[in-house]
Amino acid sequence: MDLQQPPPASRRPEGCLVTAVRIPVRIVALVLVVPVRMVWDALVVVGRVLRDAVLRPLGRALAWAGKVLFVRPLVGLWRYVLVPVGRALAWLADVLVVVPARWLHRYVLTPVGHALARLARYLVVVPAQWLYTWVLAPVGRAVAWCVRGLGRLVGAVAAGIGLVLYGIARVLLVLPALALWRRVLAPVGRVLAVVAREVGDALGHAWRIAGHLSRAVGRILGTLFRWIFVEPVSWVYRTVLTPVGHVVRDTVLRPAGQALRALGRGAREALTAARDTVRRARADFRRMLWGDPHPPVAVDRREPSQPDTRTLGSSTTALTKD
Repeated sequence: MDLQQPPPASRRPEGCLVTAVRIPVRIVALVLVVPVRMVWDALVVVGRVLRDAVLRPLGRALAWAGKVLFVRPLVGLWRYVLVPVGRALAWLADVLVVVPARWLHRYVLTPVGHALARLARYLVVVPAQWLYTWVLAPVGRAVAWCVRGLGRLVGAVAAGIGLVLYGIARVLLVLPALALWRRVLAPVGRVLAVVAREVGDALGHAWRIAGHLSRAVGRILGTLFRWIFVEPVSWVYRTVLTPVGHVVRDTVLRPAGQALRALGRGAREALTAARDTVRRARADFRRMLWGDPHPPVAVDRREPSQPDTRTLGSSTTALTKD
């Protein structure tokens, strides 16, 4: 099925007041809004740079510091100090307070309360019910009937007075206010609505135009910055600093590194030789004072000779002996 979109609604013709208000308002709004929009875009760029380069790393560092300095100590305090202490206090409260209170309620207060409730029923409730049924209820019905009659009378008088005041207020207030609204306030409101709508439209157009101008200025400044600073610095880095760095690395840094490594190896060998010399001098001094240490006694840990060995074929074991 072919669906056709409905034709757009025709725009209502605008009067001379709308046209006279629209053009100067849009010109003034454009002049005022363009600097504000450019400043706003610059502040947005600066804010994004600060957020990404300063605030976000600072926030992560503060979060890590807060976790290390506060959260983990508090968790440890809660888990290993407060929870065991709370459990101990709860057990003490249960033993010292809850159990005696339960026993007191069950074996003392409950019987006393039952006894007092039987006495209160016969001494207070039954006489109060009799007094309410035979004295207070008839008197209350009589008073209520009188109050209802008085209320009807007062209501009738108030209704008459209200009708009179309504007529006076309608003549003195409502009709003049209605005429003021229809003849003065409504036309003035329509004019102010037209002016406010046109000012809002002008500000919107000016804000969009200022955005285009701000983006164009930003592109131009970015291109100039790239031409003036980035590309010369990149060229200098590629054509000057990189070859110079390679030359310095090959002629200065690499030989210096090899010389330092050779010096380090020599120093380590000298330290090793010095340690060996000190060790030998200490051994010689110990031999000079206490003599040579006694040689260790050799212990024969080999298997016995052939005649003493026990085998399954010989008859010297307890299992094969006759």
